[in-house]
Amino acid sequence: MDIVDTAQINSFGIPPKANFVSPSESVFVLTSTQLSALVTAAAVQKVIQPLVERVESLENTIARQDEKIAALQATQDTHADNQLIQLRLINDLRDATRKEPQLMQKDRGEILRALLAANGGKMLAKDARQKMHLSKNRFSELLKICDFIETKPLHSDRRKYIIILKSELVPRN
Repeated sequence: MDIVDTAQINSFGIPPKANFVSPSESVFVLTSTQLSALVTAAAVQKVIQPLVERVESLENTIARQDEKIAALQATQDTHADNQLIQLRLINDLRDATRKEPQLMQKDRGEILRALLAANGGKMLAKDARQKMHLSKNRFSELLKICDFIETKPLHSDRRKYIIILKSELVPRN
């Protein structure tokens, strides 16, 4: 029975051909030019792949640097704007200090001139300030705008200042 079973099993389906090659063992026929092209393409692909990765890496680096440059340019623009504002403020402060004396300051200047003339053209700054009833700051501001006086330290006490009416304005007695 073994013989019959084997014969029946072998005859089941399509009988195999003598030169049969299974699909997994397919044979391709290539010319030498085609084979050379395939080998060259594979070698080129193998060489190019690291270069492609390097180019992609460099492109990413360039993109990051472009972002950094844009951020730095924005920061630089902000600094330039801030410097412009600072320069305007400085110029405004300079202009404020160069302003002409106000009406009340002119009157006080005339009072100071008369006071010095009445005292012979010289007087201690402290005494003049007290007689004019001015604070130290206001008196200092008045001395800065008065171009008809000179201030010098007192010889006996260098901490004290003497104000002198300039020589061409001193009355001669």
